[in-house]
Amino acid sequence: MKDPRVEKLADLMVNYSLGLKPGEKVYMRASTAGAPLIEALYVKILQAGALPYLWTELSSQPYLFFRYASEEQIRHIPEPNMMLVSTYDAYIRIEAEDNTRDQNQIDPEKIRWRGQAVQEYMKTLFTRIGDGTLRYMATVFPTHAHAQDAEMGLEEFEGLYYKACLPDMGDPVGYWQRFSRWQARLIDQLLRGRRKIHILAPDTDLTLDITGRRFLNSDARMNIPDGEIFTSPVEDSAEGHVAFTYPATEGREISGIRLWFEKGKVVKATAEKNEDFLQEVIHSDEGASRIGEFAIGTNEGITRFTRNGLFDEKISGTFHLALGAGFPEAGGTNESGLHWDLISDLRGGGRIFADDQLIYEDGQFLLTDDGHR
Repeated sequence: MKDPRVEKLADLMVNYSLGLKPGEKVYMRASTAGAPLIEALYVKILQAGALPYLWTELSSQPYLFFRYASEEQIRHIPEPNMMLVSTYDAYIRIEAEDNTRDQNQIDPEKIRWRGQAVQEYMKTLFTRIGDGTLRYMATVFPTHAHAQDAEMGLEEFEGLYYKACLPDMGDPVGYWQRFSRWQARLIDQLLRGRRKIHILAPDTDLTLDITGRRFLNSDARMNIPDGEIFTSPVEDSAEGHVAFTYPATEGREISGIRLWFEKGKVVKATAEKNEDFLQEVIHSDEGASRIGEFAIGTNEGITRFTRNGLFDEKISGTFHLALGAGFPEAGGTNESGLHWDLISDLRGGGRIFADDQLIYEDGQFLLTDDGHR
């Protein structure tokens, strides 16, 4: 029996998030482990009159690629990949894995080669998203592997997933529209026109210049689940140090990450687990050691850490920095084959200042009104 939540999610993604129109070309890339959502999206795309191109992959394909590919093969970007991201109107990316740990033994240098190889692809992707010529939507589909990472059974993880994606099952579009208005108010009241961000938290004291940069409202138009406000800081501005509460993954899990910045660049990096791999990642290309994104998570439906970056960066009460590529639509200019989100919890004594005004404390925005959504 089909899960009606899958149908509702597909409808939200096609008709609200992407707003597909007849004749528009849509590229959907997904693992076969996400088959129920792939099927529902494919039908909704056809019903919208758009023109789908479905690129499915075996869930084992990334592991097999890095396990057996030569350097030449790893550095090769197939021409159809560039054609699709350069010319299509919309791109849907579904993450659905049967094994989230199968790259733990892969040579880190292979990951670095791939990061270098995809720089032009990433530049094209971020540029077209930024200028509005490519609409992008990314999601995760619940699998046993994702549930295990979250230390939950599949049924419980599905409940968490759909609560985060569809907080109002009766009117999901109305919910995200209201949520969008609330986040717009946060930006207008607390962040618009500011010049400096200062983050203070346990083992964290970091400043960022945001002069001339635009904060963006992430409201289920590009990610599902969603809920964050974000920008790209001035590329040479980061000064200080930061400790990240949660483990991060970029092919394998890295925990206890601490970074030190001078003039926008990582000058020291340590980790309690897989520090060698951390060094490979941040030195994968010239832009990988600079910050491409600063963001604050706002989704109260994500109530626990899941070891999935798309989920965890949205947790209300957290902030994240992404090393690597910045967002042109926010004013970012950093280029890299990497865009890697690192997340820290602010609910235990964290504060954020904007131009020396306290705007966020212990995981809560300090709005001048009642703050209701």
